[in-house]
Amino acid sequence: MRAIFITGTAGSGKSLLTSTLLPWFAEKGASIASVNLDPGAQNLPYEPDVDIRDYLDLSTVMQNYELGPNGALILAADLLATRMNDINEAVDSINPDYAIFDTPGQIELFAYRNSGPYVVDNVNSDAKTVLFLFDSTLVSTPSHFVSISLLSASIALRLKAPQIGVLSRRDLLGPGIRQVMTWAGNATKLEEALYEESKGSIYQLSSTVLRGLAKSGFSHELIPVSSTTRQGMIELSASISRQLNQGEEMED
Repeated sequence: MRAIFITGTAGSGKSLLTSTLLPWFAEKGASIASVNLDPGAQNLPYEPDVDIRDYLDLSTVMQNYELGPNGALILAADLLATRMNDINEAVDSINPDYAIFDTPGQIELFAYRNSGPYVVDNVNSDAKTVLFLFDSTLVSTPSHFVSISLLSASIALRLKAPQIGVLSRRDLLGPGIRQVMTWAGNATKLEEALYEESKGSIYQLSSTVLRGLAKSGFSHELIPVSSTTRQGMIELSASISRQLNQGEEMED
């Protein structure tokens, strides 16, 4: 089994991309399982095959520990690691070719608590990759693009798994997508745009971060995808195959 973890900021389209990838993989002849890791999820655009909410009920956590919604979400995120055996057993019983793990809406509840890296490290899989969603509505300016790139690097450091950058909700950018993709592929152009956007301390900070990311070699192809129109799904699935299957096509 190969594991795909979908990460990104709240509202970046993680669950929607999950709902698009499920039929896409199935249409290619691969068996696929979906795993919801968000104990606070209310309405999902797909029916999870494995659901953390079957093991961690948020209302019960609130009642048992006398916590409000935010405190209960944090504790539930920590308790996620205690259910790793249950998750592995449930996924193993399905025995899929691929399992897509839809992570909590608040990225800090997964990546920056100990439970998230523990789950990624201990999932039963032959190979794994992390998709990090660059929300198109958050990267429309040069400084915002750099800040989300820094977050992406931070998530890679925390989860310690190969990462694929995805520009989610590409259809919302319109013609602006060309500019964002230029920034993604050319650090010099991005730094020029940073200088035009702001001078002084903000430029110094953002350009220093950009140079540090470029110098460290943390740069990767940014794949623009629309879960609504399915634009970019061919490119994304090919990138996933390169990570997980050494470039081979998905097969049943």
